[in-house]
Amino acid sequence: MPEPAFESAPKIPLPISKELRTLAHDLSNSIETIMQASYLLSQAKLEPTDKKWLDLIDQATKDAARINREIRDVLRTRSEEV
Repeated sequence: MPEPAFESAPKIPLPISKELRTLAHDLSNSIETIMQASYLLSQAKLEPTDKKWLDLIDQATKDAARINREIRDVLRTRSEEV
């Protein structure tokens, strides 16, 4: 099985990797807040149109969380060793 292209790419310098990990962590906190608010809104009685908007927000936050995990995975595999 061929290895993913990013695994054979140059390593990310440690200071940059640390900064990006901090940003990814902060982004995770913001995404989690949106997910929690979306969940709480989903417990309310909403009009069908409002429910559709909530579903869009919910799907977008799930996508953002997945992308953020992928970024963290790339940082984990491509960061210089300590």
